[in-house]
Amino acid sequence: MRCKKEEFVEGAYFHIYNRSVENTLLFKGADDYLYFLHKIKPKIIAYPASVFAYCLMPNHFHFLLRQDEDKPVYRIFNDLNNSYVQHYNKKYSRKGHLYQGPLQHKKVKNENYLISLCQYIHYNPQKAGLVDHLSDWKYSNYPEWIGKRNGVLFNDELLNNCFGSPELYSLQIKNYEQYIKEIEFADLIFD
Repeated sequence: MRCKKEEFVEGAYFHIYNRSVENTLLFKGADDYLYFLHKIKPKIIAYPASVFAYCLMPNHFHFLLRQDEDKPVYRIFNDLNNSYVQHYNKKYSRKGHLYQGPLQHKKVKNENYLISLCQYIHYNPQKAGLVDHLSDWKYSNYPEWIGKRNGVLFNDELLNNCFGSPELYSLQIKNYEQYIKEIEFADLIFD
């Protein structure tokens, strides 16, 4: 369920995401992914927020962030999405909506959900079969989490406080992957 405006308070954590209309490719090539990421950087400064996890997928995106001042973080994406849609429509000679609906946002209300959400967001490319190794997906901050890349859209506070180190997070993701496989297998058996 989408958050109410009054839930956007300083210090709150949010899962913000959206999906393209009719599974249109939201990002058709590397330059689209990079345009989106380049455009979000100044928005994070204007509407102060800490980015903990993100992943851009071909037809959707996920961000886990904390609102660091009283300016609501959904405004980051309202501005960004307007700019991106104009860019995309012009580049690909199209008109109309690019997203299937309004921006989705959920307030993260406890630490267990926060931890699971990091893993869920980062595991998306492998679950979708886009890569064999999560560190190969360039459009997520998983490489920052495991110490393979230095990026600006990454606050290591959750990594340090909840997982302890890049090595422990990498191990946690492997456990998450096994858990997901077991759930999928159980679904096959009991359906």
